[in-house]
Amino acid sequence: MHVLEATWHAKINDKFGGNMNTIHTCAKYIEHCLQALGVDISRVHFPKAEDLMDSLDYWATVINIAKNTTLARIKRAMSIMGRKVDDAESDYSKTLYPCIQVADILYAGFKLCLGGTDQRRAHILARELAPKFGLDWKPVAIHTPLLIGLEGLSRMEFEDMSEDVLMEAKMSKSKPQTAIFIHDKPEEIRSKISAAFCPPKQVEFNPIMEINRLLLFSREGFTLHVEREEKFGGDIDFESFDELKSAYSAGNLHPLDLKRATAEALIELLKNVRQHFEKNSEARNLLETLKKATVTR
Repeated sequence: MHVLEATWHAKINDKFGGNMNTIHTCAKYIEHCLQALGVDISRVHFPKAEDLMDSLDYWATVINIAKNTTLARIKRAMSIMGRKVDDAESDYSKTLYPCIQVADILYAGFKLCLGGTDQRRAHILARELAPKFGLDWKPVAIHTPLLIGLEGLSRMEFEDMSEDVLMEAKMSKSKPQTAIFIHDKPEEIRSKISAAFCPPKQVEFNPIMEINRLLLFSREGFTLHVEREEKFGGDIDFESFDELKSAYSAGNLHPLDLKRATAEALIELLKNVRQHFEKNSEARNLLETLKKATVTR
């Protein structure tokens, strides 16, 4: 398996203010994140963008991709980097991003691509262009859903479910109080979840319900244990998301009780990750370095 460390992509996207030293630090930190989550990194190859870009054939691929698509299409595909079309007006490098992402796939021969739903447009473009490059295969794209930021959606945003709105609403490290980091301490998780947007009876676009649906209940055999005083119905267990959804939408579960139970379940889920960053000195040092870095959107 290959995990591309998209260093120059990050610079184009102004991550960490475009500081390449910090970007490379973050790439190494991501390796530790995967290891902490249980990935056997001995079976993973981590090529850097530089490894691909140090080739004339790679840049020929980039140019040929640009020759086979339109500026309008490229601008629409900029959503893959969390950017709007207007961003290209002040920084032309943004328009290179979709071309180099498609080039990564076609040049390196990645036949299966994994990414969030925000990567869909780049993957579709790669599939459409593959035959024009004489390839007898098209990349298979697997897309994972994006978690909503803990601040949720405003009423206006809720009524306008455009792609731009959903991109703005996703969890982002540049807004740390609206995101759960896998190495957050228990008290940080409890604080963030406690302050999260979680309207009574609302399931759709509720970040706490989404955490349950996409993370907690995705594990086989998971049960959400909710502790409540007897006067509020006593403790209750939910063995499926459908059970939780039914109870919450009917008003039979208070948001505060849901938040407390969700926070404790997340704390337990991420226990091994926290231990990795506490015990592994390299991982700990990388994390401390990144905490001091300038985080930009």
